[in-house]
Amino acid sequence: MTPSAQLANRFREVILNGRWVANTNFKAQLSGVSWEQATRKVGSLNTIAALTFHIHYYIAGILKVFEGGALDIRDKYSFDMPPIQSQQDWDKLRDSLWRDAERFADLVEQMPEARLQAIFVDEKYGAYQRNIDGMIEHSYYHLGQVSLIRKLLESQGVAER
Repeated sequence: MTPSAQLANRFREVILNGRWVANTNFKAQLSGVSWEQATRKVGSLNTIAALTFHIHYYIAGILKVFEGGALDIRDKYSFDMPPIQSQQDWDKLRDSLWRDAERFADLVEQMPEARLQAIFVDEKYGAYQRNIDGMIEHSYYHLGQVSLIRKLLESQGVAER
């Protein structure tokens, strides 16, 4: 398996369909979560919806670069989520995450090894591979938060749909 295919598989594992490292993934954790549950605050923690938006924000921003566009995402905007006021809003956010995550993985899988070692936009960001690895690690970090928030909500009697 090529290094690009390995990275793409690792990315798919955390977002779409894996169970190897965390025994779960974003798609499994967000399945069955209602919009009310996704937007419910637990103490000072981010909501499930905010974390979902945050991960999608970075995936979509890096995907844009993979497709030849500019890197125009900024950390300060990564939690600027439009209001989720219905199940339709929540479904739209999740669907855009799944769609962009699959496109991201497909493009990583097709990436020549030389591009993995090439500078990503600017030298200060390192190579493409470093950014892809960072996206995977960032996703696992927030996957853990989503999983814990779900458990806290369930312990408070906030049921899934």
